[in-house]
Amino acid sequence: MSNKKQFATFFLIAFVIFTIALMPVRFTLGKVGETRIFGGNESIMDQMDYIVDKSGPYYDLFSKSDRVNILVLGDNDGLTDTIMLASYDLKNQRLDIISVPRDTYYLRKGYKGAAAQKINAIYGSEGVIGTAKAVSDTLLGMPINYYAVIEFSDVEKIVNKIGGVPMDIPFTMKYNDPYDKPPLHIYIEKGQQTLDGKKAVQFLRYRHGYPEGDIGRVKAQQEFIKSAMKQAIGPELPGVVKLGLEEIESDITLGTATKIATKAIGLDPQNISTYLAPGGPKTVNKASYWFVDTEKTGEMVEQIYKPVTEDASKNTEDAE
Repeated sequence: MSNKKQFATFFLIAFVIFTIALMPVRFTLGKVGETRIFGGNESIMDQMDYIVDKSGPYYDLFSKSDRVNILVLGDNDGLTDTIMLASYDLKNQRLDIISVPRDTYYLRKGYKGAAAQKINAIYGSEGVIGTAKAVSDTLLGMPINYYAVIEFSDVEKIVNKIGGVPMDIPFTMKYNDPYDKPPLHIYIEKGQQTLDGKKAVQFLRYRHGYPEGDIGRVKAQQEFIKSAMKQAIGPELPGVVKLGLEEIESDITLGTATKIATKAIGLDPQNISTYLAPGGPKTVNKASYWFVDTEKTGEMVEQIYKPVTEDASKNTEDAE
């Protein structure tokens, strides 16, 4: 399994959002409004049994919301090593990104083996729709409107295009593995700096030394994504968007992209919040899983969907 490919997907999630929200509108709407502008064959709106589950505990909250929710998957040889749900509040100009750990336990009847009970295994056997149902179920029925799947590893090129990504590196990252494919040589000094393309790839591939293990790495990558998104808003954005259109698989139509673009022109990077599906690690039958805490997940859902007050809209803080 290629670490470079695996961790590159985290970075590209940011550009899925910007490709959708800030794509230049150069088309005439009308019949072409439902034209699919990305590759792929699956459609959540057409193939899922429901968008909002009427029997779910938050049906009223979800059905009254003016949000567009996009499932973003990083595909690595049939496993979704990156699973994020990007929820964009069209009315209040807020973007909330929820990371679902790839080792999240999700029981599937008829599937044997420890690996098959991890949420990242669903994509290989049940595709986007199966994964979307599992993610929605894990997040207490949170609706999913569209999806985007990424298979792309050219992080160095994109980071250099936006002029690098400012990051505060928490500790010196040093690691060497000449037998990895490609060979892995990492050295990034502790402290505030702007990562160029080469260093950004090293940062995303680094997986040792985080006190919280894989969860710590997920949080670090979320910080990288937010910083990269801020950098992407600039003269080079059209070029970044072009790369997204060429590489991403998604069921988002031109009409939907245009609607979001119209609303998202004034999106303030300060109104971008990141979350981790609440829970904790546990070993079962010698297999390591992430078990989601239902009560805390409900609190997270309510926080994301709660009405925005005037004060809150001026000062949106990130949630851990």
